Amino acid sequence: MTAPICTDGFIHKKTKKIMIRRRQPERSQQVRHAVQWLFIALNAWIGVQFYLWVRYYERGGVGLYVPRPAGVDGWLPIAGLMNSKYLLATGRVPAVHPAAMYLFLGFLLMSLLLKKAFCSWLCPVGTLSENLWKIGQRIFKHSFHLPAWLDVPLRAIKYLLVAFFVWIIGAMSAEALDGFMASPYGVVADVKMLNFFRDIGLAAAIVIGVLAVLSILVQNFWCRYLCPYGALLGIASLLSPVKIRRDVEACVDCGKCATVCPASLKVDELVQIRSVECNACMACVAACSTQDALQFALPARKQDVRQQRWFRRALSPLAVAAVIAYIFFGTILIARATGHWQSNIPQDVYINLVPYANQVTHAGI
Repeated sequence: MTAPICTDGFIHKKTKKIMIRRRQPERSQQVRHAVQWLFIALNAWIGVQFYLWVRYYERGGVGLYVPRPAGVDGWLPIAGLMNSKYLLATGRVPAVHPAAMYLFLGFLLMSLLLKKAFCSWLCPVGTLSENLWKIGQRIFKHSFHLPAWLDVPLRAIKYLLVAFFVWIIGAMSAEALDGFMASPYGVVADVKMLNFFRDIGLAAAIVIGVLAVLSILVQNFWCRYLCPYGALLGIASLLSPVKIRRDVEACVDCGKCATVCPASLKVDELVQIRSVECNACMACVAACSTQDALQFALPARKQDVRQQRWFRRALSPLAVAAVIAYIFFGTILIARATGHWQSNIPQDVYINLVPYANQVTHAGI
């Protein structure tokens, strides 16, 4: 027999469970997208300021001068990893690109607390990737999925890349790290990054174009298979106390959560998502219309009543955004308050190096 229909829900035909509809509208995706585009705007502003700063030195110190935005160091994750190793080895904050270290540690802290929230809430490349596959879904009505025999080995690539970087940097002494970062190459690493895109070659343009096409066809192609930064944050996220958690009693087994998961995780079959591939985008939570069935939360309380199990355990989208903002701006404030935000390189060094950044190499080249 079919169970009686609840006044504020209906019976799921497959499981015969009573579905109690969510009492409040679920707005995680609206909040997340707002945070994404605010961070895109912040990066665009930093990019324009950095470009004007570079042009000032390329003109020999003539024309409009704007201060160098230390936030551009956020685009130097290898420098952030190297400087973090230097801090651990010496107890001293590195003099060159210290903001890279502070931002790296801030994003790492986000992963320790909120899974890979950086990837789906802040990362500009992640935002671009997400919008590319959404364009693909509008064109083709679905995303293409690689077969398991190809998907699993490809996912290993990003972990091999992060292992390579960690191995190389881990083997470097504090003196070697300091020497590298203080070298002409280390000082203008940010300028070389800018020049890569300003003077992009045909081969690099083709590679970027192929990645863009693949990202249209396959959900989060870069993030899923190639991003070592995301791989490192994913490993750190294993320690996060906050996870996507499913209440088996409340769940009506509709499968919507698994259908919308960008990482193709079997959310509907698990009690909690421990996977390093979960980036806390909360798309699965947004797709679930059942009260207390799925949430981004701390472990449930030991209560028989499900509302009490999740009381003050689930994080609302605004709470997630608030924690992200607290960590991000708190990291910057600490760096500024301690005088470790800017590199403080003398202007004459920049005048001599910035115009010739493309000609600067490090000792290993």
